[in-house]
Amino acid sequence: MTTRLVDTVALITGASSGIGAATAQALAGEGAAVALMARRRDRLDDLAGAIGDSGGRALVIEGDATEEAQVRAAVASAVAEFGRLDVVVANAGVMLLGPIVDAPVEEWTRMVHLNVLGLMYTAHAALPHLLAAAEQGPRQVADLVLISSVAGRVPRNGSGGYNATKHAVGAFGEALRQEVTQRHVRVSLVEPGAVDTELAGHNRPEIQEGMRARFASIERLEADDISDAITYIVTRPRRMAVNEILIRPTEQQG
Repeated sequence: MTTRLVDTVALITGASSGIGAATAQALAGEGAAVALMARRRDRLDDLAGAIGDSGGRALVIEGDATEEAQVRAAVASAVAEFGRLDVVVANAGVMLLGPIVDAPVEEWTRMVHLNVLGLMYTAHAALPHLLAAAEQGPRQVADLVLISSVAGRVPRNGSGGYNATKHAVGAFGEALRQEVTQRHVRVSLVEPGAVDTELAGHNRPEIQEGMRARFASIERLEADDISDAITYIVTRPRRMAVNEILIRPTEQQG
């Protein structure tokens, strides 16, 4: 275990799998105590056990990021357990692709609730604690990392609803960055391309088939690739902010 984040506390939403789970392990490996929020308690328990076995500290918080009260309770639990909050990774999200024409509108609603409102709830609840942490040791800086997507940069036929939510994440993050950066809360946007996680599995079968065909010849990113980038962001010196990072598989064109 290294010590770049020793005596700090991180909260990760969507921590039960994929990028969230990998990030929790990476930040714990840097010495941070980690609060793990997601809906799947069994997955969180397993992750917390693995972190504990490696000498880290983890708090399991079962909760739904689309419910503002549950997000606020998660932040309060992390602060009550560990005494502070230095890093928040707003990772919870869902990707539901397909044409706009004849789209199941409930898919849009689901994405807006989680990808946009859930992320905004997380930021809003955490900000007072991040601002406080930035005024204190050990780092005198705090980090809010928002997980977006290449879809937040490049609109694509067949991804309209998802594109809209991830563009919203970028706009919210940049406005917030300007608001709090002089108070040493760094707001960073991470935009992964194709990553080999469970995210695609939420789509309808015909959409999944199209995605498999699109990426069949591409070596996709792994969750650890993204957690490595997040770790880089939150371990920079106080004088340095990584505002935005776009990470695609080498072979991915768009």
